[in-house]
Amino acid sequence: MSVAKVGAVVLDCPDPSALAGFYAGVVGGAAEGEGDWVDVKVPGGPTLAFQRAEGYVPPRWPAADRSQQFHLDLTVEDLDAAEKEVLALGARPLDTEDRSRTFRVYADPAGHPFCLCAC
Repeated sequence: MSVAKVGAVVLDCPDPSALAGFYAGVVGGAAEGEGDWVDVKVPGGPTLAFQRAEGYVPPRWPAADRSQQFHLDLTVEDLDAAEKEVLALGARPLDTEDRSRTFRVYADPAGHPFCLCAC
C-alpha cells in the first residue's frame, strides 16, 4: 500500500509558459495556466508543472558543482525520429554521440537534462 501518489513533477525555470509548451510538444497534452505556474496534464501520466524561479541557474550535465538533481526518462519507440522532434521543439543534445545505446541525453530549453529511452 502506498502512502501517496505522484501528483505532479515540478520543474523550476525562468519561463513556465515556454517550458510547458516545450514539454506539451514532447509528451502531448496542453499547457494550462499562466504566470508563475503552468501545468501540462500528460495523457496517461502524472502532471508536469513548471514554476518560475527568479535567478534560475540551469544544471550542468555532468558536473558535480551544478548537478542535474533529477531528470526525466521519456520512453520512445524510435530514437532517431524522437530526436528530430525534440530538437525541432528546442532541445539541445548533451550526450548523443553513441548511437548504439538505448538512450540519448538532451537539455530542455531551460537547461534541465532529460533522456529519450528506447528501453
